[in-house]
Amino acid sequence: MIVRKNINLKGIIGFSWFHMIWLPLWGILTASIYHFFQYQWLQIPWLPLSILGTAVAFYIGFKNNSAYDRVWEARKIWGAIVNSSRMWGSNVRSYICNQFKDSDLSEADLKSIHQRLMYRHIAWLYVLRDQLLIPTPWEHMRPSHEGWVKKFFDNRQKRFGIGMFGEEVTKYELNLLLEKEEMKKVIEYQNTATQLIDTQSQELKKLREENLIDDFRHMELQKVLNDFYIHQGKCERIKKFPLPRQYGSMSFTFVSIFVILLPFGLIPAFQEMSPIWGHWIAVPFIALVGWVFIMMELIGDYSENPFEGLGNDIPMLALCRTIEIDLREMLDETDLPPAIEPVNHILM
Repeated sequence: MIVRKNINLKGIIGFSWFHMIWLPLWGILTASIYHFFQYQWLQIPWLPLSILGTAVAFYIGFKNNSAYDRVWEARKIWGAIVNSSRMWGSNVRSYICNQFKDSDLSEADLKSIHQRLMYRHIAWLYVLRDQLLIPTPWEHMRPSHEGWVKKFFDNRQKRFGIGMFGEEVTKYELNLLLEKEEMKKVIEYQNTATQLIDTQSQELKKLREENLIDDFRHMELQKVLNDFYIHQGKCERIKKFPLPRQYGSMSFTFVSIFVILLPFGLIPAFQEMSPIWGHWIAVPFIALVGWVFIMMELIGDYSENPFEGLGNDIPMLALCRTIEIDLREMLDETDLPPAIEPVNHILM
């Protein structure tokens, strides 16, 4: 997530430098055709071109609205995960006690149970994040990227926050959160996050059998786990079901057609103002109008998948660390990991 108020000129150039090069060259090429070959017949009336541009703008607007809806829904889901996680930690500490047990457990044993349930939940957060960052074929960081293409994207991400951002923190080790036997078991599953919640549910069942919680508290804690399943399912729906490709890909095709035809409508219009220099004056306007349409297309394109790990995606790592700190403070721990700070004005 970009945390600065405005994207500076350097960031804009870094994001769109390729288009800043080829658009003026395309304008110069078409202007040269008019200047050197006198192909005055090679022109398109401005009216149909403007109608095409209006239609393309509406189409891009629809795509960008849909892309923003996906981003905002993803942010609301992770906001709900934060709230439910705090509820889970508070309920675990308050509900699991000796009130219903004939022979009391020691405070150390109770704290061990609290810690195990909270640590397992923290592990679920990091595992869910890792699963959501697995590239899919329709995302920008595709699994097929290799060689110089991968190096190109790696360099871009480090300089401008585009692509999978290199984490400045060490990837969290699950063996610090889970018992060794449990970790060996859960990492073998295809969906580790799902199995971690199921393990939590099975432990609640065991606690009920030991009378550490009553039926009401068991149901309340299980409801929170069910909420985690719902949040995880919503995240997986966004991750695994892309914006329909007829919207995602055709908008780029429409923009490309418009930008290619644009000089043949603008140059004749400027030649009416200046028959000698009009075709050269039109070049910067060709580049500017084309750049605006391409940038509108790219904004939606880079926003439709909020779990890629791009610079403007959901800051899942920061949210996971925030929840971890909150839960470990509930356990009265003082040796806490540092909060995630923005790197190059990007919070991951």
